[in-house]
Parts: sequence; structure tokens; C-alpha cells
Amino acid sequence: MDIKNSFDVPVPVDEAWRLLLDIKRIAPCMPGAELLEVIDPKTYKGKVSVRLGPVALSFVGTARFEEIDEAAHRARVKGQGTDAKGRGGASGVVTFTLSPIEGGTRVDAQTNLNLSGSVAQYGRGTGMIQDVATQIIGQFAAALRAMLVQDTAPATTATVGQAPNIVSANPPAPKPISGFSLMARVLWNALQRLFAGVK
Repeated sequence: MDIKNSFDVPVPVDEAWRLLLDIKRIAPCMPGAELLEVIDPKTYKGKVSVRLGPVALSFVGTARFEEIDEAAHRARVKGQGTDAKGRGGASGVVTFTLSPIEGGTRVDAQTNLNLSGSVAQYGRGTGMIQDVATQIIGQFAAALRAMLVQDTAPATTATVGQAPNIVSANPPAPKPISGFSLMARVLWNALQRLFAGVK
């Protein structure tokens, strides 16, 4: 299935491009994600954890940059992973392109996603998967913007005699993706689409 998402960041294109290629730096911003190993400059091993009520899914796999077009600010990443308990797997190719906008940069991402095994049942409704992906990308973008704000915030000095209070550039580690909160918003979006068609 094809999934499209976009988000904005408040920095110029060149800076946003360098940031999005810095996997070690931005990994903590992705909900439920954990970077396990840098295999080489273009290949990374990681884990993504999702909890849907009593069911906890943990996908371990690799992601590799297949294309990095500096001039066009476009990159393509191929990833695949399997659930730790053998309930299936996921693979996909993500292409993201950066373009300048007023006040920053727009990031457009297109994902071709394939699910296998018992987890594939969650992919039967393309609209639902799209909504979940949108919520996750929204959380990622918010964490990314918060990190950028921290990076640009000046150090503040307290009263005389006290050590300066340096703003940390590292965002707090994100919690695993909560299926309850995501699915509640997915259901709400689905109901809105349903009633929008009833006149």
C-alpha cells in the first residue's frame, strides 16, 4: 500500500537535509523507535515497539539509504523488520523530498508498505493505516521541532554564584507507540469521513 505524509520544520532546506540524514540524532524523535546499531554510514539496525491494548509488537530490522540525491534534496530508504515473536513482518521503501517554504522546509514522504503474517490483518484498511502513519509522523515532527528549538535556545544564567543553566539539545526518550491513543484518533477520523458523506 502507498502512504503519503508531509510535515514542516522551521529551518532552511540545507539544514533540514543534514538533520534528516543524521539518523543517530533524530532516532529519539520517532515514537517507539530505538537505534540499535550503525552497521555502516548508510545502514542502520533498529527496533520499533507498538502496543495495541494487551498485544505488544516489537519489530527488529534494518534500514538502508538506497539513494541520496544532494542536489534534489531527495533520499530513498529501504527497510524491513520482523516481529520478535514471529507474528509477521513489515517491509517498505520510503522516499522523502525536501522543498523550501516560507519560514522553513516542507518534507514530503511517500511510503510503499508491505505487511506479512498475522500482522497483515492490520493493513486491510488502507485508510486506517494512513491515519496511524499520519499520527506517528505528526508526533515525530513535533519532537523534531522541539529538538530544533532546544538547539537554538541560548544558555540562561541564574543568579550570581549559581552555575549557568544549559538547555539540553537532546529530547527526552519517546514512549512506545500507544495503540489506544492512536486508534482512538483513527476511529474519530474514520467517523468524520463517514458522516461527511451523509447529507
